[in-house]
Amino acid sequence: MVAKKKTRHEHYKQPGCPVEATLELIGGKWKGIVLFHLLDGRIRFSDLNRKINCVTQRMLTKQLRELEEDGLVTRTVHAEVPPRVEYELTKEGKTLEPILHALKEWGEAQAIKLLDDRAK
Repeated sequence: MVAKKKTRHEHYKQPGCPVEATLELIGGKWKGIVLFHLLDGRIRFSDLNRKINCVTQRMLTKQLRELEEDGLVTRTVHAEVPPRVEYELTKEGKTLEPILHALKEWGEAQAIKLLDDRAK
């Protein structure tokens, strides 16, 4: 088994910033999007990949593994042919729901306009 990389948050002698710790868990280009789609409930890998159509299968797998390792997502493999793999939020993952909805609302109200202005 590969040794887990020590995160930046863990390098401090004093307790790290809670915002930094949260962003280490859910930050990155795809994790927030994955978590948002999992709010609807259990979903097959192929369906999740289709919903987030601009992520590679390899990157989606990597992000899901990290979320699983951090205890935010569970992975269920069904012994079928072909194999069926499903993901869903854990109890801890579900506590992110208000944060993810707030990000969505802010994105609708502000982010899209700010990104459009940046492109000009």
